[in-house]
Amino acid sequence: MTSPLFGLKILDFTTLLPGPYATMLLADMGAEVIRVEALNRPDMLRLLQPMVEAGISAAHATINRNKQSIALDLKKPEAVEIVRQLVKTHDIVIEQFRPGVMRRLGLDYDTLKRINPELIYCSITGYGQTGPLKDRAGHDINYLALSGLASYSGSREAGPGLHAVQIADIAGGSHHAVMGILAAVIQRQTTGQGQHVDISMFDGAVALNAMAGAGFLADGRTPEPEREILNGGSFYGYYRTRDNRWFSVGSLEPQFAEGFFQAIGKPEWFSRIADVQPEQQQQQQQQQQLRNDIQTRFSQNTFEEWQVIFEALDLCVEPVLTLSETTLHQHSQARDLIVDVPDDSGKTYAQLACPIQFSSKPLQYQRTGVMPGTDTHEVLRELGLDQQAIGELMDQGIVGH
Repeated sequence: MTSPLFGLKILDFTTLLPGPYATMLLADMGAEVIRVEALNRPDMLRLLQPMVEAGISAAHATINRNKQSIALDLKKPEAVEIVRQLVKTHDIVIEQFRPGVMRRLGLDYDTLKRINPELIYCSITGYGQTGPLKDRAGHDINYLALSGLASYSGSREAGPGLHAVQIADIAGGSHHAVMGILAAVIQRQTTGQGQHVDISMFDGAVALNAMAGAGFLADGRTPEPEREILNGGSFYGYYRTRDNRWFSVGSLEPQFAEGFFQAIGKPEWFSRIADVQPEQQQQQQQQQQLRNDIQTRFSQNTFEEWQVIFEALDLCVEPVLTLSETTLHQHSQARDLIVDVPDDSGKTYAQLACPIQFSSKPLQYQRTGVMPGTDTHEVLRELGLDQQAIGELMDQGIVGH
């Protein structure tokens, strides 16, 4: 059995997180990915501590695994011509530059589709290829801010909270890019034509307002922090234990809520839960008092004592684990969420696995992320260049190794 995406050949011009995370998922699922990297502009992800070896960070080694790398100076026409030759045999291009950059390089969709009409060309940007903000710089925090998501996150007193993961970058950008690319692949199977897939991390973040956005568009009610059932307006939330650890309580459904209050020794509190409505201030105050009372109860026991109580109960109550504890958790191990991936020397590194599992064939982890230009010779030889021609390109600073 072949891997699910066997046969897809991708040229990846992206750096940092959104694009590389998307191409990691595609490569893990069997696509052949070649990273096209700059000669003199390093991917900042390589510099993120800790390092697994000189020039390669642990994050880079993971997020760019299963990929090849060639190094090109795209400001030189000879390097651009190499890309155009590769486009003849590669059916997907992914880029993450600001709008117009690839056009100035002569590598935009309209130019490349004349070489390969079946080309699927995916652009991942902050604000998309159109609109008044299309040329504006941004980071994950900015997209979350403008999308409205931050406005009802965090607390009323402290304001929006910082998230530990890049929600707009990954959920808004990477995941939507993979979905868009694969949808275009399916459409190409029936039409024989490629297309330009325009992925905006801002757009993706706006779409993540799914439930709150539906409510707002239906009745105009604007969600607020600590006012909604899932953001602090009910007893759904995190509670600190006596030894300063935390538990998550998600027991919203009546059968779970009743069991939860029984488990903490306060069955009479079940009658105090309510559906929170923003205009009902008294009800909000009652729910805040319930949260305070639950917190007082949690603070009477240690983390381990609560674990003993809740491990045997199916009530949507779970401990907040450290990342170390998560990797050692029996369920993580049963799901093979940590894999050993070799580098080109044969040394292996523990990495987080691809979260998509297939019954047909286990995913293959061929190599960790590599240094820029590691595969330049191999890729150029496949284009028909001999060693002398490759050496001349290197001497002229057109390609690197």
